[in-house]
Amino acid sequence: MGFIARGRRSLRHLAEVVAGEAYRRQSESDLEGAVQLYERSVRIYPTAEARTYLGWALSLQGNLTGAIRECERAIVLDPSFGNPYNDIGAYLIQLGKWDEAVPWLERAIESERYEARHYPCMNLGRFYQRRMDWARAKQAYMQALSLSPDYMPALLSLRRMLSRFN
Repeated sequence: MGFIARGRRSLRHLAEVVAGEAYRRQSESDLEGAVQLYERSVRIYPTAEARTYLGWALSLQGNLTGAIRECERAIVLDPSFGNPYNDIGAYLIQLGKWDEAVPWLERAIESERYEARHYPCMNLGRFYQRRMDWARAKQAYMQALSLSPDYMPALLSLRRMLSRFN
């Protein structure tokens, strides 16, 4: 292995350590500290994960435009990473741009590298329920539950929706 490859691995490792500290700060509600550390991490070695988490921290500060921008940057770095697609969809929903959110949520579900597909399914269920498309809302909630059987928000949303018909 060459010197350059070892150097890149070292930089990536350092960036991941810094991002880990940012995540810790974020979990302790130190959003400003988390944002600064995520920004440092992506300056050291930009990754889709760090950009996505930076977007999440920005969203928690109310900066949804900045959050969307970071997720778009994450997608450029790794289009197979599903998290930023779902996050953009969720941020658009928060902005009241429901129709714009759907393609992002669908791309999240189809992403090659995404372990939490139940989140975009849940968000699609909310979209279809809002449109009173009960069959598609039920299908989306059921899909979320098939992916994560203990995911209570999907179960509760499905039950609430179905109870309206009884």
